[in-house]
Amino acid sequence: MFAALPLLALPVLFYNLLALGYGFRATDAGIRMSEQVIALPMASGARWTVSLGDAIVFLSLVILFIELLKSTTSRQIAIINHSLSMVLFIVCLVEFLLFRAFATSAFFLLTSMVLLDVLAGFIVTIVAGRREIDIH
Repeated sequence: MFAALPLLALPVLFYNLLALGYGFRATDAGIRMSEQVIALPMASGARWTVSLGDAIVFLSLVILFIELLKSTTSRQIAIINHSLSMVLFIVCLVEFLLFRAFATSAFFLLTSMVLLDVLAGFIVTIVAGRREIDIH
């Protein structure tokens, strides 16, 4: 059953917890996402700073890769996963458009990744189904 849940729900949930956490005003979400998490010295002498929003986007990209690999299966559970991914995209879109805490570049990129997961899942399923019809 857990295989049907879209993994991109994890960074969306994490963002929701950060943006709407206790004692945190929604108007401060942009500031919170731009907070420095780590600064690494580079060989060039520059310092590479990674913000909280950057870290969430990177984690989401890794999870998107796993989701794309999951979408290549043609099991029945994949259809449930695609449907739940569509619901997750709708939730992300509503949050992005209607709530201040979600009007950040990090959340926009996260929403875009969820949309790509939805599109890739349906396209892979259609192509796989077409191949099965051609073979038989």
